[in-house]
Amino acid sequence: MDKTTRIITIVGGGTAGWLTAGVIAAEHMANSEQGIEVRLIESPDVNIVGVGEGTWPTMRGTLKKMGISETDFIRECDASFKQGAKFAKWVTGAENDAYYHPLVLPQGYEEINLVPFWQPHGDKVSFADAVSFQGHLCERGLAPKQNTTPEYAHVANYAYHLDAGKFAVFLQKHCTQKLGVKHILDHVIQVNAAENGDIASLTTKNSGDISGDLFIDCSGFNALLIGQHYQVPFICKKHILFNDSALACHVPYANKNDAIVSHTVSTGQSAGWIWDIGLPSRRGVGHVYSSTHISDAKAEAELRDYIRTSRADIADELTIRKIDIKPGHREVFWHNNCVAVGLSAGFLEPLEASALVLVELSAQMISEQLPASRAVMDIVAKRFNDKFLYRWDRIIDFLKLHYVLTKRTDSQYWIDNCKAETIPQALQSLLTLWRYESPWHHDFTQVDEVFPSASYQYVLYGMGFETLSRATQRRSQNAQQAEQQFRKNTELSQKLVAGLPTNRDLINKIHQYGLQKI
Repeated sequence: MDKTTRIITIVGGGTAGWLTAGVIAAEHMANSEQGIEVRLIESPDVNIVGVGEGTWPTMRGTLKKMGISETDFIRECDASFKQGAKFAKWVTGAENDAYYHPLVLPQGYEEINLVPFWQPHGDKVSFADAVSFQGHLCERGLAPKQNTTPEYAHVANYAYHLDAGKFAVFLQKHCTQKLGVKHILDHVIQVNAAENGDIASLTTKNSGDISGDLFIDCSGFNALLIGQHYQVPFICKKHILFNDSALACHVPYANKNDAIVSHTVSTGQSAGWIWDIGLPSRRGVGHVYSSTHISDAKAEAELRDYIRTSRADIADELTIRKIDIKPGHREVFWHNNCVAVGLSAGFLEPLEASALVLVELSAQMISEQLPASRAVMDIVAKRFNDKFLYRWDRIIDFLKLHYVLTKRTDSQYWIDNCKAETIPQALQSLLTLWRYESPWHHDFTQVDEVFPSASYQYVLYGMGFETLSRATQRRSQNAQQAEQQFRKNTELSQKLVAGLPTNRDLINKIHQYGLQKI
């Protein structure tokens, strides 16, 4: 039990495997004799699922910690800048029905909650535009920085859109060449248990037995260790989040210098929604939907109809890939000396890029709290499980929030999403509370919430939610201070719209000249 943790063995590559390997290897000096040894076993013929092409802003910090150049990342991963999400046709389904969830906090958010002061004017200006400049940037296809802004620094907070396949290859190269990760291309054919129930080693087809002190399961939906070996139960969430299927395709631009959209576009359909992600070389477009509410053929027809609005010339020729989704997560994520990261831990749906951020957060916590020995591993495991069960529950609440406020009654899918039995009790309680008090800092207790209260404000008031105004006054509700913040936001919006390049122009300059090193 006092065995020192010296060897981390990761099963599975892809984004989850290589991100986890890179975060641990960078922090624990895997490229030195005094550091931890990190091994990654990857099957030579397993295809990467590669649905997730959007990240959360945390990815900037993750890449920086791994010692990755942002210029190299953008050039080699077909990456572009993402400044939020635009939700079209989620409220009424009308052509002009759209709202933004930006990646910047509302103006003055630490000091004042602007919701009560915006609401009386909600018919004249959207909530996002009243409190944030980022929707204005997105509408104009503008970038979040200038080419003179150093790597990872920003004018407007941003995440990335990227090619998931290229990203995995890029991470593999960096991890093996710079960080000292040992890459083993082989098939795992057997899991060998120790007397205490831990995993002692993995038998591979060509490399024999590979040992480890901690095993990380990044084997995707196969869940080779956490699912097949340990039989940790999977908790299905389809009764809350209905989408269980996705169709994905690549849509080329008509011209190589067509605008790159600065945000993810999510457009509601009859039984799901279509994502549209702009990369420098192409768009990634897909339809995620509930097979209970629509057939695959009809879902494909809706996807091709959507593509036809911009590329009628090729909409019927594009190759479309089907991906099955089982929305849910493991009962626990860390069992004995095995921890699941990525799809082996669970998956909900592509909405709001929650899958990749969970990989980052998992890798970060494993790395920061890496058990020094087996004697403390169960303590760390319990802490990890408690933290991530909380995170999964909050993400489920936040994703469901996008559906429960719809006014759409044109299909059974939207009607069913609003039924009380499909809404988690915690979310129901918050929605009741928010009828009388708009969300703010006190609603969420963790200092490192995945989605802060600001995100709930953007979705709630973007979808037309109303919080009743109080009959009595409160000292903290300072109308003069609120007016100053609204004015600041207007001035900042005008300044940034005038001073920032387009997403396409900045990406072209990065490919040509690179960004300044920090």
